Amino acid sequence: MWNDLLDMGVTAPDKILRTVAVYLGLALLLRLVGKRDLAQLNTLDLVVMLLLSNVVQNAVIGPDNSLVGGLLGAVVLLGMNAVVDRLVLRSDRLARLLEGSPAVLARNGAWDDAALRKVGLRRADADAALRRQNANGIDEVETLSVEPGGTIVATLKPGEQSATVDDVARLEAKLDALLARY
Repeated sequence: MWNDLLDMGVTAPDKILRTVAVYLGLALLLRLVGKRDLAQLNTLDLVVMLLLSNVVQNAVIGPDNSLVGGLLGAVVLLGMNAVVDRLVLRSDRLARLLEGSPAVLARNGAWDDAALRKVGLRRADADAALRRQNANGIDEVETLSVEPGGTIVATLKPGEQSATVDDVARLEAKLDALLARY
């Protein structure tokens, strides 16, 4: 029993190399696939992500089913991710390389269909994101972009933006000043 739990069947450097290679390979593939898959998962995308983890499992563990091997793979994955996160924080250039840059999907109330196709979004998905950000339609939008992490951000035209508490306070002050004259 102990042998099955502790004997990895492969060397630790082999396990580490496999894990790092799979991590880098998946990071590259996900970067190539596009921004939508990172934050705008639909049901089919979720199925693909779940199956993807199963597909690469053997590439990480090799012929090893031991507890020690699984824990070593987990430590390497988490450690590799922490290192990459810290490198990305320190370098804007590396962040753009690994994560990409924002893509403008619409400008001044008009869709950029080529940009939508490039990031793999349907207008219906973008419209839903607009509604979540208090826009009723694309005609109310100054810019609509998808960020590197997949978040869709709408910047509303000035006349379409909601009033803030400060806006109301400024108007009240102006009204009070006008009323004080009379």
